[in-house]
Amino acid sequence: MSKISLKQSSMALIIALTPTLAEADRENGKKLYTENCAACHGEDLEGAIGSSFIDKVWNYGTDPQLIGMNIKFGIPNLEMPAWENILSDNDIGDLVGYIMDVEKKSTMAAPTIQTHNKTNFYNLKIEVLDDSLNTPWAIEFLDNNTGLVTDRAGQLYILENDKLNRTPIKNTPKDVAQGGQAGLFDIVVDPDFTENGWIYMSYAHAQMPAGDMNKAKAITKIIRGKIMNNIWSHEEVLYEADPKFYTKGRAHFGARIAIKDNYLFFSIGDRGVMSEAQDITKPNGKIHRINKDGSIPNDNPFLGTAGALPTIFSYGHRNPQGLSIHPETGEIWNTEHGPMGGDELNLVKLGNNYGWPKITYGRNYDGKSISDLTKMMGMEQPKTYWVPSIAVFDNDFYEGAMFPKWTNDLLVTSLKYRDLRRLKIEGDKITEQEVILKGLGRMRSVNISPDGAIYAVLNEPPLIIKLTRN
Repeated sequence: MSKISLKQSSMALIIALTPTLAEADRENGKKLYTENCAACHGEDLEGAIGSSFIDKVWNYGTDPQLIGMNIKFGIPNLEMPAWENILSDNDIGDLVGYIMDVEKKSTMAAPTIQTHNKTNFYNLKIEVLDDSLNTPWAIEFLDNNTGLVTDRAGQLYILENDKLNRTPIKNTPKDVAQGGQAGLFDIVVDPDFTENGWIYMSYAHAQMPAGDMNKAKAITKIIRGKIMNNIWSHEEVLYEADPKFYTKGRAHFGARIAIKDNYLFFSIGDRGVMSEAQDITKPNGKIHRINKDGSIPNDNPFLGTAGALPTIFSYGHRNPQGLSIHPETGEIWNTEHGPMGGDELNLVKLGNNYGWPKITYGRNYDGKSISDLTKMMGMEQPKTYWVPSIAVFDNDFYEGAMFPKWTNDLLVTSLKYRDLRRLKIEGDKITEQEVILKGLGRMRSVNISPDGAIYAVLNEPPLIIKLTRN
């Protein structure tokens, strides 16, 4: 039997879609969307982990056949999986019809690139530094003039004097898993970098076949290395999970890193298996703590507990995507994706249980309850939560001379609402929340440079931006 080519499959889909779009079963399309798409793209198509369908931004064309092919075959280098083994061509036609019906009724305007923005205290100057990357994920600084930018596609780049060297650093890890939300993630420079040169990274590591995230089992891996003559070298593996803990699925890797004193903290999401967040014999749904050399601190909370993983610092997390250290108190704060509703900001403390999925302010994307409880004895409450979800992602405390009235305020990024927020924290209370930038794109990550400028990386469109005082 001869094989059907991708071109033939694409043509078959076009033929299937063309006569049926006008008669598409919109109720079936809505049902399919709720069951298969809302988890990433939002209940009302407004976007969440995945992009919005109602914001007038179509990165891959507005033609119904193109949209249908993206659903069927996926977009391998981004977060979009292929649905050809799950949805029939007729189902895809119904789904496209429903999406386009809702999009036509949307009154949302397409985003424009701002150059200035006014906040409560400051007028911001906004500079777009680069738009060439695939899916920029994190930015970190070596000094005032030199930064490092990760691209989830697996590359690491140098940003020098606000210009991106578009030749990636050589010899970065070759075993970075791709597909869905997998890829190269966070990057953090050692506080003693000028003395030791260490740089820390996280990424999705898959068992074979690494190239197919529909089949591969994967989990977050932590390494460190040095950059010499634009080459990644001296690599050391600090955390690699036992193969029995690798999990199928394209989402919820966590993968944020923060360093406090000699400790390195990193997050691993529940990988879509909710119950494992409560299981201290498994790494999923946890924030972990190791020493910077990969050894285990002797005061970790579950060290010596039978069956427990000694790296665990806290548990009961869903998908912790932000992790930062308060500059004055040394407290650890994390932001994490909830389900539909219930994104959280948590003050993370040693040994605490943050409740997922036994307690939550969110619900499943099909509208069904995950838990009827929002509180339970022995489980921590978030310091704030967002309902509806904002698809909260990264966070970083402001330090620097450029915006002194924001000192020690927490900057938080939102994918869904495409904004950057400032949260004022007094003690363990959130006393003020202000959107300081909105509408440029999906805010993936934020970082403060040594001179106090604010840098952010965005997706859809993929941008590196810089915020200074106007």
